[in-house]
Amino acid sequence: MKYTLEDIARYEETIKKSRFLALAAPVQAASEALAFFTEHQVPDATHNCWAYRIGQEYRFNDDGEPGGTAGRPILQAIDGQQCDRVAVLVIRWFGGIKLGSGGLVRAYGGAAAQCLRLAARTEIIEESILECACPYAEVALVQSRLPSWGARIEEADFDGVGARWLIAVQSERAAEVAAAIVELTRGRARCSVKPPSQHGSSPCRAP
Repeated sequence: MKYTLEDIARYEETIKKSRFLALAAPVQAASEALAFFTEHQVPDATHNCWAYRIGQEYRFNDDGEPGGTAGRPILQAIDGQQCDRVAVLVIRWFGGIKLGSGGLVRAYGGAAAQCLRLAARTEIIEESILECACPYAEVALVQSRLPSWGARIEEADFDGVGARWLIAVQSERAAEVAAAIVELTRGRARCSVKPPSQHGSSPCRAP
């Protein structure tokens, strides 16, 4: 089970006179994560370290701290809190006392983990896409049943025969819903699950 955040979260603590401010946000793309870091970094802070995880894609930045002591621990905190589609920025103002490599790892990772732990989360529900061709005579009937299946139309095109839909539905119900549409229309509609390689992950939605 994976989670993303409902909104921007923050957590602050002081460790041996150094101030650490962690900011975390939900993101859907790397460009969103980088924009979040740019918008919230503090230029006059000592370090602005960050990491993001979006599915299999991730990046992290130590921003001048010793390699492996800041960005990677932040990423490990994201993974440890079972989060995805999340960006975390940890800002440090140096207080005059060196923390050492182990201390930095604990400080950055701990601030990130606590920020995510306290944040309002929502479960990520993985979705699949159905490709459906539905005759005009059956359109209203199928549309009326979609909410009960937890499905929604993402794209719709119409031709001389009927509607062509891309329908988003929870992955574990995709085959069941495709079969139900065909059965409901007595075989007049065609519906199949679009292979994962042909579409990206749909945005998460709350259960």
